[in-house]
Amino acid sequence: MTATPRPTRARRAATLAVAAALALAACSSGGSQTPAVTPGSTADKGAPPSPTMPSAWPLTGVRSDDVAARPALAVKIENAPEARPQTGLEDADLVWEEVVEGGITRFVAVYHSKLPEAVEPVRSVRPMDPDVVAPMHGILAYSGGQPPFIEAVDRSGTQSVILDRGDAGFTRDPERAAPHNVVGDPQAFLDQADADRAVPPSAQFRNSGAAGEGTAAVDGTKTATLDVTLSPAQRSVWDWSGKQKKWLRSEGSRESVSSSGKRHAATNVLALSVDVVDTKYKDPAGAPVPKAELIGKGKGVLASAGRTVPVQWSKKDQASPVELTRDGEPVELDPGSTWIELVPKDGGSWKAS
Repeated sequence: MTATPRPTRARRAATLAVAAALALAACSSGGSQTPAVTPGSTADKGAPPSPTMPSAWPLTGVRSDDVAARPALAVKIENAPEARPQTGLEDADLVWEEVVEGGITRFVAVYHSKLPEAVEPVRSVRPMDPDVVAPMHGILAYSGGQPPFIEAVDRSGTQSVILDRGDAGFTRDPERAAPHNVVGDPQAFLDQADADRAVPPSAQFRNSGAAGEGTAAVDGTKTATLDVTLSPAQRSVWDWSGKQKKWLRSEGSRESVSSSGKRHAATNVLALSVDVVDTKYKDPAGAPVPKAELIGKGKGVLASAGRTVPVQWSKKDQASPVELTRDGEPVELDPGSTWIELVPKDGGSWKAS
């Protein structure tokens, strides 16, 4: 049954009526429509128009009058037990968790509103990564990868920054064993951005105008824990903290923390049921490299504000963001960081309790 529009949403629609006539360059068809700042009237009439800047960080929906004119930076970060604790994950706007060989997981951490001084450990690219990063038309930093995977990133319109190619911004942590010791410098990665990557990314999900106004917060079922099984080797558990107004992450029964000691947390957690297929490519040990199929549609669950709601997801092509609906109506997330769990249909599951 389609939910009745909320009064708060109606008021926001009225408030944005004038702004809707302005260019909203930083929003995609799947993103929230945030009001834009119009260029100054004193600009040279013969010069190209300045990029229209959004009045909210596009990947989080958090309002700001000072959105940085920089591209989205995605970094591949390892999540094998030997890789923990990681550095810099706590500052990501979006984190995608995907199953790789052996059932362990890796992250695609996307930075825009915040830039940590370092991220660690940086690892190699996988075949599903182009589908994740293509809608943002930004940068993907990683240690290396099989040539077909690197070529797929290039074809997606994303710029690669690669350790194995000798690109700047990578060092080694002497306190860790290789290959779990690659440190990345986010600012150094952004300094290598192509000339056409000087604007913010498009929104990847719709965000509500304020905390507590998203779809799950308003219409969801009260939930204390979202327990996600990605494989026999990886269970990602999210517990709601009313005090912090965040979902707190655990790796199974162990708290997931940064190297700084800060607990990994998210405003929104989105679990998507996806087909995972074995590609024809092998890892060094001879295991087939899996790929999560993101172009298509399926079921999911959204957790926000201590509540969960079932959703449907779809992605029509590589360049398009994932769209979320509930009973045919668009789904909105609360403003803030979002972690996306790509849960294999075969062997994966989630439980809200």
